[in-house]
Amino acid sequence: MTSTKVLIICGPTATGKTKFGLHIAKKFKGEIVSADSRQVYVGM
Repeated sequence: MTSTKVLIICGPTATGKTKFGLHIAKKFKGEIVSADSRQVYVGM
């Protein structure tokens, strides 16, 4: 069985999360799954 590592990047608006995520995904040939608060919390 292989294990998969998951990196979660979170933080306030306009702090460079997307740029950092793209850099890491390219470096490690990873995949990006994006979600914001409206996708995470039910009833918002």
